[in-house]
Amino acid sequence: MLTLEATKSSKQDVKLGRVLLVEDEELIRETVALALSEEGYEVLIAEDGRSALNFASRTEDSNSLEFPDVDLIILDLMLPYVNGLDLCRLIRHQGSSVPILILSAKGSETDRVVGLEVGADDYLTKPFGMRELVARCRALLRRHRQAQPKTTGSSLRFQEIVLYPQECRVTVRNEEINLSPKEFRILELFMSHPRRVWSRDQLIEKVWGPDFMGDSKTVDVHIRWLREKMEVDPSRPEYLTTVRGFGYRFG
Repeated sequence: MLTLEATKSSKQDVKLGRVLLVEDEELIRETVALALSEEGYEVLIAEDGRSALNFASRTEDSNSLEFPDVDLIILDLMLPYVNGLDLCRLIRHQGSSVPILILSAKGSETDRVVGLEVGADDYLTKPFGMRELVARCRALLRRHRQAQPKTTGSSLRFQEIVLYPQECRVTVRNEEINLSPKEFRILELFMSHPRRVWSRDQLIEKVWGPDFMGDSKTVDVHIRWLREKMEVDPSRPEYLTTVRGFGYRFG
C-alpha cells in the first residue's frame, strides 16, 4: 500500500527535506512520521518494498532508477513483497545515490555489515530513540549534500578533486595529475554521477563505445591506474570503491 499524500510538516517555514519511510509496522510508521514531520521534514509513506518503488522513476538510461523527489529513504528490512535488503541492493545497483538509513530488529555485527555492504549509508537497530533517529537523518542529509560535486564555472568538484572538462585536466589536493583520455572520461563520468554504481559493461559502453571488442577487464586496469594517481592509499581507496558483485562507485 502506498500513501499518496505525505504527512505535512508542523513547521511550514522549514524545508529540511523529503523523506520516504518504508515500514510495514503501523505503530513504528506513525511514530517516526510524526517525529520527522514535527522536525520540519515532509514524510512520504510506503508500507512495503513494492510500493516504495512507485516513488522511483526511470531515467533515459534504462538501467538507471532514480528517486527525484526524495532526499532520504528510511528502510525497514522485514517488508512484504520485496524485503529491505533486496530493495536496497536494487536501488544501488540501478544507479540511485539517495541516502538510505536501515531500521532493523537484527542488531548483530554481521547484519549491520551486510546492510552497509549492499548500499545502506547507516544502520539503526530497533528499538531506537526518536532523537537519535532524527540526528542520524540530519547527518546523512548533510553528508550527502556536501558530497555532491559542485559545478563552479566550467569545473566539477568533489572534496579535494577538481576536474576541468573544457581544459581536460584534473587536480587532486591542489596538484595537477596526468590522465589518459580514457582515464579522464571515466573520472568525468563518475564525478557527474556520485555514488552511482557502474558495471564494467556500462563503463565500456559509455567510455569505449558499443563497438568495443576488447576484454572487459580493461576497465579494472584503468580503475587501478586512476586509484594510483588519485588515492592516498590505492589499496584502500576512498574515492573509487569496488561494490562487490556489481561494479564501481565514486564517492
